[in-house]
Amino acid sequence: MSDAIAVAGLGRRFGAFHAVRDVTFAVARGEIFGYLGANGAGKSTTIRILCGLLAPTAGRAAVAGVDVAADPEGVKRRIGYMSQKFSLYPDLTVEENLDFFGGAYGFAGRELRRRIDAVVEETDLRALRGAATQSLPAGLQQRVALANALLHDPELLFLDEPTAGVDPVSRREFLALVRRRVRRGATVFLTTHYMDEAEYCDRLCLIYRGELAALGTPEELKDRLMKEAVLEVRTGRPLEAAELLGGLPEVRGAALFGESVHAVVENPDEAVPRVRAALEAAGFPGALVERIPPSLEDVFVSLVEERDRREGEIREVRR
Repeated sequence: MSDAIAVAGLGRRFGAFHAVRDVTFAVARGEIFGYLGANGAGKSTTIRILCGLLAPTAGRAAVAGVDVAADPEGVKRRIGYMSQKFSLYPDLTVEENLDFFGGAYGFAGRELRRRIDAVVEETDLRALRGAATQSLPAGLQQRVALANALLHDPELLFLDEPTAGVDPVSRREFLALVRRRVRRGATVFLTTHYMDEAEYCDRLCLIYRGELAALGTPEELKDRLMKEAVLEVRTGRPLEAAELLGGLPEVRGAALFGESVHAVVENPDEAVPRVRAALEAAGFPGALVERIPPSLEDVFVSLVEERDRREGEIREVRR
């Protein structure tokens, strides 16, 4: 059975700027594939190419067996697409939006009613069928957009940062809906900059400055890419603690993680007592310092810092 998505050497250039450069990966049927990166990394450009909305300037890509450059309309018939920006009609009700777009998909009469009933049930929008979409909170609006993307029962679902600006509870509910659709046989391509969202994915592609930086399962990326250890530091003044830790010779990097600080160190056995002593001396009595498993965010930050250091060294040599 062929892959749901196959990409080889994919590139997109806007003038002299390379938004995507030499990206290669494959997505198996029935998996949730996460495409991660910071804003501006090239995620949305890639997804627009794969959806047949933008032609590549280099390489090849096939979606559901269809070449995106040769037959973009054929791709569009096989996929569902949802963007981070709400794209339905705000002054129409939930049902009116689904009715309108169902007609655009070519459905009518009993078949259209059957499909609307099915997606409303699947996305738990029964009580909101008559509500104007503009009156709904962001989380529910995105659920309506998902229902619209599922209306024609696509084999492949593209979600472009679908939970941006949505509260954490609504994000979890949304991702649970996506997982249920995958259990029914769909394939999902998800772009996001939320690292906790990436834990829901079967495999991940990390993209940085338009280039593929890493590829694998969440656990593979943690095991392979995170060479250093991570310490979690909890104090009543995390911002001040982060500034202090960032200046210690034992710490390669320190960043705020909610109400705690994550400090990256090479030798945790030596670093833990030294960090505790430094915090005590600086007026942070009783600070909790312990080693924790790295999160995907730790992995991504470490990877980006390593690539930046390497590129900086290359520039120094060229001078």
